[in-house]
Amino acid sequence: MVAILIGLAAMLTLSSLPAFREFGVVEFVTGTTWDPVASVYGAMPYIAGTLFSSAIALVIATPIAILTAIYLAELAPPRIAAPLTFLIELIAAIPSVVIGLWGVFVLTPFLKVTIESWFVSNLGEIPIFSGPPLGVGLFAAGVILSIMILPTIVAISREVIRSVPDSQREAMLGLGATRWETTWKAVLPFARSGIFGAIILGLGRALGETMAVTMVIGNSPDLPDSIFDQSQTIASKIATTFNEATVGIQTSSLIALGLILLVITVLLNIAARALVAQASGRDEGGMR
Repeated sequence: MVAILIGLAAMLTLSSLPAFREFGVVEFVTGTTWDPVASVYGAMPYIAGTLFSSAIALVIATPIAILTAIYLAELAPPRIAAPLTFLIELIAAIPSVVIGLWGVFVLTPFLKVTIESWFVSNLGEIPIFSGPPLGVGLFAAGVILSIMILPTIVAISREVIRSVPDSQREAMLGLGATRWETTWKAVLPFARSGIFGAIILGLGRALGETMAVTMVIGNSPDLPDSIFDQSQTIASKIATTFNEATVGIQTSSLIALGLILLVITVLLNIAARALVAQASGRDEGGMR
């Protein structure tokens, strides 16, 4: 696996060199124009689309997933927890293209006339909430991604919470704490490093998702100014363009986008490991 990872990074780097030589690494990463006719390529709109859609997904999914995991592990009776756990994990088995179709025909029209219209009407003066409510765009992609990463975060967080020793709970209950106080002050602090790891795994899934995002994000090459703007992620750009790309600088630029996505993923995992190590109070990261 290490050899495969090194080989993958080497292949992406070598294939990206023509684009980096033509435009420069910094200029390619910060460039905002993607024009095959003029042979000018910049990655910033797709980097922004990737990071913003994933951030929206985490903001939506994280509190729901953690509260769901707490309920399933600590509060729900077994006759309810077992079927609910099965149904939540079943979401992960749904093909992304099916979720994308649901997003196109059900989710985006709903968001357009409800949540997006409300934000634009009441908070439209704030730049991040400005623009017409199109339904299709960054916000819809974030909602789709939040649904797709929920099973991952819930499943791992639930197992982490269940692995907390009963002595932690018994000690807190013995001091007169309520059931919720025991969960909040004894269980969650003990499991925080594992829960954070689950969130990072969900983020990794969001960064690389392709088909469902492609179907609802609008696939605009422009840099988004609002969360309701149409945009495009690195993965969706590669998926929709690579087969039609001409061999040469355009293909090299698309591969360079893949290399940037790999670098972003690796850097996030390194940062996550450092934060998990700090949260767990040990020199090395890990799940307690």
